[in-house]
Amino acid sequence: MTLTQAEPLHPARPRDRRTRARAAHLWLVLLLLATAALSLETGASGVSLRALLTGAAENETLSRLILWQVRLPRIALGALVGAALAVSGAAMQGLFRNPLADPGIVGVSAGAGLGAVAAIVLGGVLPPAVQAVLGLYTVPVAAFLGGWATVLLLYGVATRGGRTSVATMLLAGIALGALAGAVSGLLVYAADDQQLRDLTFWGLGSLAGATWAKLASAAPIIVVAVAGAAFLGRGLNALALGEATALHLGVPVQRVKTLAILCVAAATGAAVAVSGGIGFVGIVVPHVLRLATGPDHGPLLVNSALLGASLLLAADMIARLVIAPAELPIGIVTAVLGAPVFLWILLRRRGMVDL
Repeated sequence: MTLTQAEPLHPARPRDRRTRARAAHLWLVLLLLATAALSLETGASGVSLRALLTGAAENETLSRLILWQVRLPRIALGALVGAALAVSGAAMQGLFRNPLADPGIVGVSAGAGLGAVAAIVLGGVLPPAVQAVLGLYTVPVAAFLGGWATVLLLYGVATRGGRTSVATMLLAGIALGALAGAVSGLLVYAADDQQLRDLTFWGLGSLAGATWAKLASAAPIIVVAVAGAAFLGRGLNALALGEATALHLGVPVQRVKTLAILCVAAATGAAVAVSGGIGFVGIVVPHVLRLATGPDHGPLLVNSALLGASLLLAADMIARLVIAPAELPIGIVTAVLGAPVFLWILLRRRGMVDL
C-alpha cells in the first residue's frame, strides 16, 4: 500500500503535520538565534561580545569595530543569502514538481555568474565615470543584472498568449545556462592571473567583505522576494496536483507561476550578486524539512528561510575557523556538508519517489 493510499485512513495525520510544522518553526527560530549569537562570538581575532560587555576586552575600540562593522553585517548578510537560496529552492521544487529543482535550473545562477565574470574581466574597459559610480559594487550589480536579464529572456521564450509553460522554461533554462557557461568560459580564457584568482574565489562563494552598505543593497530585494514567496504556499500545494486540478480549485495558476518565477529570480539574483556561487542550500534544506514536517508549502517556505539562514551561518563559521586566520570559500563548505546529506536523502527515498 502506498503512502497516498494510506493517508485517508488516518484523518489526524494532516493535523499532526501542522503541529510538527509549528513546533519546527519555533525550534528553527531558536536555532537561528543561537547560530547568530555563536557566529558573533566566533572569529580568528579572538574578539568576544561577552568580553566587551563585561569590560574584559583588551582593546574596546578594536573590539567594537570588529563586532559591529565586520561580524554583524556578515551575519545579517549570511542569514539573508541562506534564506534566499533555501526559499528559492523550495519554490522551484514546488513549481516544477521536481525534487531536484534548484534556482540554477532556470539559468538564474548562470546568468548572474556571467554578469560577475564579465565585470571582473572587462570591468577595466568601462568608462571612468561608471567605474567611479559603481566602485566596489561593479561585480554585485553586474551579477544581479545578469540574473534578471536571464529571467526576462526565459519568461519571454516560455510565455505565449499570457500563459507560461513550465516545461518550456525548464528546457530553455538548461540551454541558456549552457550558453552562459560557454561565454563565461571564453571570458575566463581571456583573463589574467589576478582576474583568475578573483573568478575562482567568487565562483566558490564567500561572505568576506560584507559591509552595511552591501547589506543595504541586497536586503530590500531579498526580504521582499522571500516574503512574497511565503504567500505562495496554497498555490504551490495546488500545483502539486497538476495545473488542471489547480484551476478547478480556483487557484490562479498563471499568477502563481509568474510570482514564483519573479521571487526566485529576485532572491537568487541578489544573493548570488553579494555572495557568489553557493550550492546545495536550495536543494538540501527543503528536502530535510519535507522529511521532518511534510510537504505543505505554507510552513515549508517559512521554515526553509529559517533553516537556510542557520545553515549558511554555520557554514560561514566553519569557513572562517578551519584554516584561520585565512578562510575557505563558503561554497566548498556547503558542498562538503550538503552533498553527503543529499545522497543520504536520495538513498532513503529512492523506493518512494521516481526521479
